[in-house]
Formats: sequence, C-alpha cells, structure tokens
Amino acid sequence: MSSLTYTLPKRINLKASTEYTEAWVQAKIAETPSILGLGDLTVIGKEIKQPRAGRFDLLLVDSESGKRYEVEVQLGPIDESHIIRTIEYWDLERKLYPQYEHCAVIVAEHITSRFLNVVSLFNSAIPLIAIQLYAFKVEQHLSLVFTTVLSETSRGRLEPDTTTPSANREYWLKKAAKNTVDAADSLESLVKEMDQTLKLNYTKGYIGLSNQHNIANNFLTIQPNKSGLVLSIRLEQIDSLEDRLSQSTLDTIGYDRTSNWYRIRLTPQDVNSYQDLLRTMIGQAWTEWND
Repeated sequence: MSSLTYTLPKRINLKASTEYTEAWVQAKIAETPSILGLGDLTVIGKEIKQPRAGRFDLLLVDSESGKRYEVEVQLGPIDESHIIRTIEYWDLERKLYPQYEHCAVIVAEHITSRFLNVVSLFNSAIPLIAIQLYAFKVEQHLSLVFTTVLSETSRGRLEPDTTTPSANREYWLKKAAKNTVDAADSLESLVKEMDQTLKLNYTKGYIGLSNQHNIANNFLTIQPNKSGLVLSIRLEQIDSLEDRLSQSTLDTIGYDRTSNWYRIRLTPQDVNSYQDLLRTMIGQAWTEWND
C-alpha cells in the first residue's frame, strides 16, 4: 500500500530573503491586482514619480467606480516612515487629481498592534487600508497571502444635513474654476425647470440644493474642481437610462446600488452637450424624491 506524504507550508521572511525582493512582490501585485482583496482593480502605473516626493510603488484603479488606490509595499515590519510616505503619496495624488476618489494602502509583512493603533487613528480622518503580507513556501513554490487588518472607514454618500460647514459661490470660484462653477449654474437651471423654488446650496464639501426656506433638498449634489465637476444624482437604476448613458461619451463613475446614486464626471462642455439626458435624469430624480 502506497502512502501519501504532505509537505507543510513554511512561512518565509521576505525581508531576509535574497531571492524575493520588494520589486518582485510589486510585480506580482501588478500582475494580478485582485490578490490584494480590494476588488477588480487595474494597474495605472508602477513607481509613480511625484514632484519633490520620490516615487510610490503602485497606482491602481477600480474600473467601475474610478476610485484610485495609492499602494506602498514594505517588506519586514511596518514603521513610521512607511506610514508617513504612504499618506504623503495619497495626499499629493488627491491634490493632483481631485476629480477622483483616492485611498491610501499600506502593505507590510508584519503590522504590530502598536502601529495598527497608530494607523487606526489616521483611518478615522484619512481613507486608509492596512494589509499584512504572508509568504509561504511549499517545496519549490511560493504563495503570497494578503490579509486586510484595517479596512477603510465607510464615509457614505452625501445626504441632507445641517452640520456641513456653509460656503458661497466665491468660495467655489477660488477652490475650483469659473467655468466649472458656471456649469453648476447650468445644472441649477435644469433643476428649476422642475421646481422654481430650488436653488444651489453652497457648502465646503459640495454644492447641494435647498428650498425657499433654506432647507436642504439634496436629490443631487455637485462637486466642481479645476477641470470639471462630479454630479451625483439619487435615482433608481433604469434600463432605458443605462442605455442612453452607455451610448454617450459621459464618464460614468458607477452606480451605488446601496443608496441609489449615479455619479458622473462632467466637463462644462458635457453639461451643454447632454442637457436633454441630464434634464431627464434630474426630472426623474426630482419625481422620485417627491413621491
């Protein structure tokens, strides 16, 4: 009778290895980004150079939502400089590309409870994910296992509230650009076709809507930036609307099925070119909101 023999996996310290380097790990992640466990991601670039801040390892994007992940890999235990670099790279990227959502990702072989507590403090204010990397060798094969030890804090969608700091048109003209704020005015005109009492409500986080009593009425929100704006519309997903969006050249970030929000990146030219489509979406959202 033959007997089967099994070789138990042996954990490998990649930091001490001369065969497996940090660049090798980066290449493996770039080859199959889904191994991080963050969804179906695509590589935008590797060793991304930033002005006066060196290079960070990987820039990944969620093709459905457009969300970007700034990933830093460190072999061995996590340390202070690694945390600071990761947050710095995330901060620079979000300033360079404010039209996208961004999340910082730290990958390290060993994340101690002490540093996990420190990272958790940042996580309350910064979208930050910590992933611990395990390497196991079975005979001649090496397997990498990525385990999320700290998830990004859920911040949800913008809802009507009274706590968001107020602002005004001048604030957004300085923060964004005149043509993108003018595009927000054009969207206000479409809203007024549904309800003349509605007007833009300026806050420091976004531009929403309010009624004649200055009560928030946010079935849509607008976030202008230097090159365009992000329009979020609360609306049930409709097949006919999906067809029109897919046939357009609009940059649809994705649909949030949890809270029924469409998110679309628009240029000022898009607002003019797609007024009929935007009017339909705004009208349907207004109807659903007031049912």
